Amino acid sequence: MAIVKLTLLHSNDMHGAFLPKEISGKQSAGLPLLSGYVKKARKEEENVVYAIAGDMFRGSIIDSEYLGLSTIDLVNVLEPDVATLGNHEVDYGIAHLLFLEKCAKFPIICANIFVTLNNTRLFTPYLNVEIGGLRILFIGILTEEVLASTRTEKVIGTFIDIDEAVREVGVICDNYRTKDTNLTVLLTHIGIEKDKELASKLNPDFGVDLIIGGHSHTFMAEPEVVNDIPIVQAGTGTGIIGRFDILYDTLTHEINDLKWQCVPINEDTAEADPIMEEILEGYRSETDKKYKRVVTRLARKLTHPARNQETELGNLYADMLQVDSSFDIMLMGSGSIRKEEFGPIVEYQDMLENTPFDDLLWMLKVSGAQFRKMVKFILRDEAWEGHTEFYQFSKGVHIVYRKSTRMLEKLEYNGEPVRDDQEILIALQNYHYKNFDEFFGLPLAEVCRNMKPRVIATSVNNIFEEYFSTHQGLDAQVEGRITILE
Repeated sequence: MAIVKLTLLHSNDMHGAFLPKEISGKQSAGLPLLSGYVKKARKEEENVVYAIAGDMFRGSIIDSEYLGLSTIDLVNVLEPDVATLGNHEVDYGIAHLLFLEKCAKFPIICANIFVTLNNTRLFTPYLNVEIGGLRILFIGILTEEVLASTRTEKVIGTFIDIDEAVREVGVICDNYRTKDTNLTVLLTHIGIEKDKELASKLNPDFGVDLIIGGHSHTFMAEPEVVNDIPIVQAGTGTGIIGRFDILYDTLTHEINDLKWQCVPINEDTAEADPIMEEILEGYRSETDKKYKRVVTRLARKLTHPARNQETELGNLYADMLQVDSSFDIMLMGSGSIRKEEFGPIVEYQDMLENTPFDDLLWMLKVSGAQFRKMVKFILRDEAWEGHTEFYQFSKGVHIVYRKSTRMLEKLEYNGEPVRDDQEILIALQNYHYKNFDEFFGLPLAEVCRNMKPRVIATSVNNIFEEYFSTHQGLDAQVEGRITILE
């Protein structure tokens, strides 16, 4: 028996959570402490590999101000051994992402984003990491949501379902997994439910040993095991890091022992990395000069605890766009609101970080029947797994939906039942308009026959900033606009 110990660290969905927080009087989270933990592990353990499972970008003004270049600079200090793409890595466009890749001092892999004209992959699909006499094959798999972000870039495609992703894993394993490969790890960004589906369909002969995922922001106490493959994810942000401690027998070519945990990142588990602190402070001081000014004061702290339910912040934002508008109902994408807590003092930086996806606002006309179909599609079973688009509705909408029967028991607008022949003007942000068919289960072409859609605002953040600056003490309640019955 020749046992090698491997420590495999992993993060996902950092979303610009660069700065530390104070929790119960202790410094927690933030890149300096995270970097400190990774460096500590590399010092204490002989064989350490650190992987990032997508979505390093978005969520911080430091990221958006520098279009992700600051994020790459900061992650370079973390020195990951490998990273895969998340859906938000393409937010600044494919061409810009390819530029950012050149700035990265760490390898970025992705097997299923390619040029559709000649089926050429844009990124290296896999990476072999050799450490302690072990060879670890990492394969990067991206969520189909990348199609939504690159909808206007028609030459770019991705494998859009799990079956095709399974096939691609097989292709890479058949071609690049050799007798020298000790471990095969899928580094995914497809969400925990899709990870489980993917694992269930993998041929055991592919030899996949682990799936390290992201996208669904899942906090786990222990791995999910499907088809004998442990699946893990480390929540979101920089407040925790996933850790495998693996004993591998090089003679029998198998895992002898495997332990996994999520380690909290705080001053008890790590010392802040001074190099990271210095670089981060340089970015923070620059953005503070430009963005640290108060735009409004809310009546109290408002919350957005989960995307697939009505929330205080969801109601506030949907109403801000609908008030004094030319349309009836605003459908605000829950994922467009990025903070779980907001206010009571709102700085310009807070505002931009909370709604970083500043884009056009479109108005469309739908019939009552079409609106009913859209609402039922939003509330389909997949909504409760957390990996579909969900919406916050502006004032006047009252929805009652029963999950057990999949019935829409009530759909009202301004206290009256929505009639099938009723005409309703709705508004959507550009991202949701561009992906209308996929997000609402209704062909956009059918809706366009009611009225030609038109742009009614060029920047939603312009509307938010003006409304905040002219209204102090704003408040919002969860008031039963969306009622879900078990």
